[in-house]
Amino acid sequence: MLILSIDTSAIASAALLNGEGEILASFATEDTRSHAEVLAPGIADLLAAEGLASEDLDAVVVGVGPGPFTGLRSGIVTARTLGFAWDKPVHGVMSLDAIAFEAALDAWRLGIDEFVVATDARRKEVYWARYRSTGGTAELLAGPFVGDPSEVPDLPVYGAGAGLYPQVLHAVAGFEGAQPTAAALGRTAVVRLVRGLPLLDTTPLYLRESDAKVPGPRKRAL
Repeated sequence: MLILSIDTSAIASAALLNGEGEILASFATEDTRSHAEVLAPGIADLLAAEGLASEDLDAVVVGVGPGPFTGLRSGIVTARTLGFAWDKPVHGVMSLDAIAFEAALDAWRLGIDEFVVATDARRKEVYWARYRSTGGTAELLAGPFVGDPSEVPDLPVYGAGAGLYPQVLHAVAGFEGAQPTAAALGRTAVVRLVRGLPLLDTTPLYLRESDAKVPGPRKRAL
């Protein structure tokens, strides 16, 4: 099995993984506003560096958010387009699950039963979901949600959202800046595929209504 994983819910990232969840190659940017410009060239470079072609891939996996409209759309449109052009299945994974996958092992080591993953939703809000650590894996209990940091349960919090609001959220040391990445998202997808568990479709999780509104009827001038 060979998977191309893409996530643009926060930063733009892509990764190639095998059926054991090993990362063959990956890239990630720090810029949260250049997703469309860097994603396609970055994927082309990944394949070229590994001497691979689209025919070698078995599936494309993409993070479906939650995330900002423009950034999230860049990754999903890219994944759908590549899947169509290459005739490959495209699967969705909630982007917060990518952090939860990494966090679960740490939570299990620290003896943490339940925890929260939170990322920056801007507008002084966070995207968050609640998980249980079960033997080193994460079970989603509730979410995803978007809201004020004060609405997050009083639990240990993994992710960049905790780093932004340390006075409100109980950040777990070492994870205050954690963002969803294609590499972690791909590992989450591989585990589910190997176990025969379902994945999401590519419907984006925006969580907020669009800021664009259909204008109402014109007011009469007289």
